[in-house]
Amino acid sequence: MPAPGAGAAAAMEAALAASLVAMVGRFTTGERYAEHADVVAEVVARADVERDACLDAAAADGEAFTAVTEAYRLPRDTDEEEAARRQAICAAQERAAGPPRDVIAASASLMTLAERLLPIANFNVLSDVSAATEAARAAATTARLAIEVNLPGVQDERYREELTAMVASVDDLTRRAADVEAEVRQRITS
Repeated sequence: MPAPGAGAAAAMEAALAASLVAMVGRFTTGERYAEHADVVAEVVARADVERDACLDAAAADGEAFTAVTEAYRLPRDTDEEEAARRQAICAAQERAAGPPRDVIAASASLMTLAERLLPIANFNVLSDVSAATEAARAAATTARLAIEVNLPGVQDERYREELTAMVASVDDLTRRAADVEAEVRQRITS
């Protein structure tokens, strides 16, 4: 199997972000954080779900990437073979764009979860909030590339528009990660 590729790497990075968010939540418990217990429990539960989904996306990306490479290996000696090969490549590229799309969505969700934890997180793991958003940023920017490389093969116009919107959303995630880092650095150095 010629994997993992960029999409699987992005998914693993997002799973790491989810694990960090959940870890921060698990350290933000007890009497001192009692007033935030419901928020923390919700964040941890959602982060755990996102982690599992991202691990699944990594496996799905490996399978999709294999389908793309197999499509490129199809014969193209005749016009009919060339047309069938091109159709198979496009179908495989459409499929291959799915896991990275899911990774960008997960990264956005994880960014929101980290932002919810930021004001209430246990100070001892505050830097891990920023580590989580940086991991989510890395996941999203890598997933964006994995979508962009497959976008030329996407024939379904509605799906293409959805993917293009997901790609465009990554710049906002990058900005949000930088904002979290700036706040964390300000809090831990003052």
